[in-house]
Amino acid sequence: MGEYIDIYRRAFYYDIVFRRDVSGEVQFLCDLYARQNGRPLRSMIDIACGPGYHAKAFAARGVEAHALDLQPEMIEFARSLEPRTNELIHYLACDMRDFTLPAPVDLALNSFDSIDCLETQDQIISHFRAVARNLTPNGLYVIEVTHPRDCSMWDYGNFQYKGERDGIGVVIDWAVNRPKADPFTQVVECEVVMTVDDHGERKIFRERARERFGTVQEFSALAKLSGSLNLLGCYGDYRLDQPFDSSPGARRMIIVLQANKAT
Repeated sequence: MGEYIDIYRRAFYYDIVFRRDVSGEVQFLCDLYARQNGRPLRSMIDIACGPGYHAKAFAARGVEAHALDLQPEMIEFARSLEPRTNELIHYLACDMRDFTLPAPVDLALNSFDSIDCLETQDQIISHFRAVARNLTPNGLYVIEVTHPRDCSMWDYGNFQYKGERDGIGVVIDWAVNRPKADPFTQVVECEVVMTVDDHGERKIFRERARERFGTVQEFSALAKLSGSLNLLGCYGDYRLDQPFDSSPGARRMIIVLQANKAT
């Protein structure tokens, strides 16, 4: 499984770059669940949660939330943010391919391209089965990745993210090696550089990890092969009125899977 271990362990710096308001995304997910199931969302899991932005936003709305990440450093950092929400959040430092919650949840979320760290179809199927085991009947699994127009097997693109807080500036340059995907495995080896100016002290962290590209049709087929999930639909953004297409409004690829009733 591909993972940017060294970069993600520096959770404090990561948060300076990526902390954002996710309230619109949370509203979309609540509306989506209510539309499909005819009742309000009561529980969820934020998979590959990083600092746990979504889990905390759901908890602030009274939704029981779980936050899962492979890196214990991320989980500990997530605990430290907005501790008033922690009584409604259950934190897990574990692998997304095999986990067990105390009770099934209504919604699972995997955002910001985190599904890409699963390198093979077998890993994806194992992950789908683990997610489904922890969903209520007709529960939803929402996967968010970059729109293939902007990042694909054939043209990864270059991405830079930056932020500044309390005298600390952080810049993350993604794909500085201009990676090309293996056409058979659909995997790229991507190099990421984090540059930190910590009150005048310059630090540079460089790391490579493997990422795998997938398509809506492939995820749909693998969901069926898992025997536990089926494709419900796909959106181009966190908006119920935005289809997944090539229009300017379609900025993301948001895949919605639904658990089988018997799962």
